[in-house]
Amino acid sequence: MTRVAVIPGDGIGREVVSEGIKVLNYFNKREHLGFDFTEFDLGAKRYLQTGELLPAHILKELETYQAIFLGAVGDPDVPPGILEQGILLKLRFYFDQYINLRPVVLYHDRFSPLKNKGVAEINFTVIRENTEGIYCGVGGFLKKGTPDEIATQEMISTRKGVDRIIKYAFEYAREAEGKLTLCDKSNVLTYAHNLWQRAFQELAQNYRDVKTDHFLIDAITMKMVRNPEIFDVIVTCNIFGDIITDLGAELQGGMGLAVSGNINPESVSMFEPVHGSAPDIAGKNIANPLAAILAAAMMLKHFKHHQLATVVERAVSEVLDKNEVTPDLGGELSTSEVGDHILERIKEIEDGG
Repeated sequence: MTRVAVIPGDGIGREVVSEGIKVLNYFNKREHLGFDFTEFDLGAKRYLQTGELLPAHILKELETYQAIFLGAVGDPDVPPGILEQGILLKLRFYFDQYINLRPVVLYHDRFSPLKNKGVAEINFTVIRENTEGIYCGVGGFLKKGTPDEIATQEMISTRKGVDRIIKYAFEYAREAEGKLTLCDKSNVLTYAHNLWQRAFQELAQNYRDVKTDHFLIDAITMKMVRNPEIFDVIVTCNIFGDIITDLGAELQGGMGLAVSGNINPESVSMFEPVHGSAPDIAGKNIANPLAAILAAAMMLKHFKHHQLATVVERAVSEVLDKNEVTPDLGGELSTSEVGDHILERIKEIEDGG
């Protein structure tokens, strides 16, 4: 049995997660996968009622699960950062989910924002270090609230942390038979990113079959817009990964199609659509569920059900081609109707269609 903790979270989280679970339950029944889902009440509503974000006893319970399926966190009644740091980042750090896996895949040419760039050109993966860097929260204030205020926040890179994410990226690139690109700012961040350079060059000696190259962060943003086809796999630090994956999401048609895996191969991993909680459309059954469905596909891959994940991705491509989508993508279907159409496509594909 594979135990999956479901955290619908806030806003449209429950609506889109339900469609992802719908797909997983279909495979559960047909393929006997053994997924067992348990929902956890975490998010703005709980925080506003009780003041709790992620209690210690729930963290302890989550240790007994193999994966987490997260919807979205964020609510206009809660100050920005509280839910994100208290739930999302806390889960990442507690389970040492040091890999953030972000595929940038364009599923239909009409969603490309780039002239003369389509499905063939926009298809790469960003591997972001997920537990170090400037997001560690090391820093503070001096003379806060005065004209002489000083605020510091330090970028942390450890040899262990850098080595393990780069090693994972080399393994991923080797399996994908692709090139691995290092993204950094080593010409200015001469300490932290000198470590990244040295680790990358040393580990490359063990992966001579993997082609490599290197771009500074400012150059890579230009190349992602001008020549996205030159990338297969990109590995980078926490903050740069955060930035370029949002650019990547726009290249693939927007946040409604972007998915993220927070992975620790030896612990609990978490899968989620990248978009926010969108409280303005919550409860209207018009939210785009495709990113959540692709998060379900990523979870299938994580548990070695690669063929089933490929079926889901093909189904997503087909509903986009037939315009069986929500209004944000130019269609007229509701959230649940899109999920139903995805299931229809999956059944047709599995039956030889």
